[in-house]
Amino acid sequence: MKSLQVGVSRRQALQAMMAGVAAWHADCSRSEKHSPPLTVSDVKGAVRVEVDGSRPLISFLSWDTEGGNRVKTNLLRAKTSVGVRVSGNGQAQAARPAISTEATGAQDWRFIVSVSPESKIVAEVHAAGDRFSIRVAAAAGTKGRMPAMELVFPFDPRVTATTVLASEWKEDGTLRLPGIISAPDYGQMLVSDPLHRGLHARLEGSRDQQFVDLIIELPGLAAGETYNLEFGPARLDPPEGLEDVGMWQRARRGWFNVWQPSARWGEQDRPHSAPAGLLSNNVISDPVSFVLAFYADFALWTPLLPGGISAAAHVRSTLDWWIGHRMLSSGEVIGYWDVANFLDANPSLLIAAWDYVEATGDKQWLAGRIERLEFLADFLAGRDIDHDGMVEATQSGNYGTLRDPARSSCWWDALNTGYKDGYSNALIYRAWRCLAELERQLGRSAPQQRYSQLADRLKAVYSNCLFNAQTGWLGWWRSADGELHDYASPVVNGLAIEYGLVSPAEGRRILARLRSKMQTLGLNRYDLGFPGVLLPVRRGDYLLPDGLGVPSREDGTDTFGQYMNGGISAGQGSHFVNAHFVVGEQDEGDKMLLAMLGREAEGGFQNGVRNQGGKGADWTTWQGEPCGYEGYLSDLYILLHGVLLREPRFRARFYRPLGT
Repeated sequence: MKSLQVGVSRRQALQAMMAGVAAWHADCSRSEKHSPPLTVSDVKGAVRVEVDGSRPLISFLSWDTEGGNRVKTNLLRAKTSVGVRVSGNGQAQAARPAISTEATGAQDWRFIVSVSPESKIVAEVHAAGDRFSIRVAAAAGTKGRMPAMELVFPFDPRVTATTVLASEWKEDGTLRLPGIISAPDYGQMLVSDPLHRGLHARLEGSRDQQFVDLIIELPGLAAGETYNLEFGPARLDPPEGLEDVGMWQRARRGWFNVWQPSARWGEQDRPHSAPAGLLSNNVISDPVSFVLAFYADFALWTPLLPGGISAAAHVRSTLDWWIGHRMLSSGEVIGYWDVANFLDANPSLLIAAWDYVEATGDKQWLAGRIERLEFLADFLAGRDIDHDGMVEATQSGNYGTLRDPARSSCWWDALNTGYKDGYSNALIYRAWRCLAELERQLGRSAPQQRYSQLADRLKAVYSNCLFNAQTGWLGWWRSADGELHDYASPVVNGLAIEYGLVSPAEGRRILARLRSKMQTLGLNRYDLGFPGVLLPVRRGDYLLPDGLGVPSREDGTDTFGQYMNGGISAGQGSHFVNAHFVVGEQDEGDKMLLAMLGREAEGGFQNGVRNQGGKGADWTTWQGEPCGYEGYLSDLYILLHGVLLREPRFRARFYRPLGT
């Protein structure tokens, strides 16, 4: 087997990331705030290409754009290779094995591939530094035009959820190059052909069979014609104005991880499927409306990417899809599959719209969409059925009422959240504030005032509705029967403090009480993130009759720490971290954030796509054992947002609609 590993590792940066939380914190407080930016030109990545000679073209392909040692892991599926196949009569057929493989140098391989008895192609692979290329040309002596071909990359999502950010996604499901192949925790490679801009490609996969194929379409060649696909690292410099660039060095590897455009998978006429190109849980998982805001929050800070690729454009196209294809006549947006009654779905789209317009200044899109956005917001206003200012969910939230196949009112779909749900109402508050600002930008003063007033009324009653005087923090939801369901939630309290629904002084007191509770319970693994609840969820406040994390005991103690019964999903816990920055407790927030960044530097928040209950690292126990099912969950990486929100300049812009 011929093997080539190329590139020089910048190990000092990686070792700094891995040195440990204590060293990082000391480092941060001393010199990094004033260190010169580490730009993309300073980092030397590595690629690894292997050819075994038995089949074209590449049997082992990997990269590490941050210069670490992750090139040791193959991104391709076992017993497959990057190869050429030929389209004939609409059916893709495997090309015949290479009849000649000749190594022409330490960094070059040359293949002659038969595509028919009369014609052959020459395919050359070249690797150097932190990049590689694949050149395809008609072999000497070719007469006429060869049939169309496809270059296939058979990625293994069980290694990592490799996907593509494209310069354009078309309605037929194809994408246009250039594109960025994003292999989370390994890095991103820009693929383009300088002489054939706009080549078509497809991203196809299977959730059940666990595969992802990137298929680049190569129209038929004639003599003298060549395709030259170039692959080079796509990295981001620190956002403009960031003071602590050392923090960005720790976050950059994972910054792309939050964006997972879907492969086309499943039967397209069924809800359990995905068209190509929608921002999703992962590349072969579900598009989910109520997490779009989290992806959009990241796109807000991200400039145009290499190749002219826009993260914000992915937000816009996904937002348009939800509005155009998954909004009911009532104005309610489906959550996922064909499941409705998620109270956080509509606010997620409204927040995403603000993020998109704030990032791009696209007032034309906004003017064309404003009535649809108002329709989304007015549905929420109509759900205030008792006219007290809080928005009531369809679900009652009463003990013992949530039964499969029903789901709860929000992202926490296995918990019996309902009626006056603190999580959803915090997002609704932000959504109305964001829409009011969008109305202002269009000079629409009457609707601006309406949504501002709705937000004011919600804020005025939020804390009174949910505050538990016995514990000194907010409960999660108040059910229709009047019971306050309080599980000491860092997430709900964090959101409320972060969004200004409680005063900074009260927020500091709540945070201190929750930290004290964590200390009492022995929750000291800040690197894992923070659980949704600190107390066991009673059986009747969980999705019944069975399922991941559901307790058998009435008091919930038998599965405590598993999945949504006290398990940890680090992205949601980041609201608790960010709340510390908002109320001025920088040191506490930094301690938590740095611990999570340490785990992310090691790739500890995912173990590839699993789709198997209890096996996914997207959720962990308090001891760090996997207890999720996705394996890779894109919204988990919103934990990196704190790298920006810890600085006043970025908070001022992000929270501007809230007036905080």
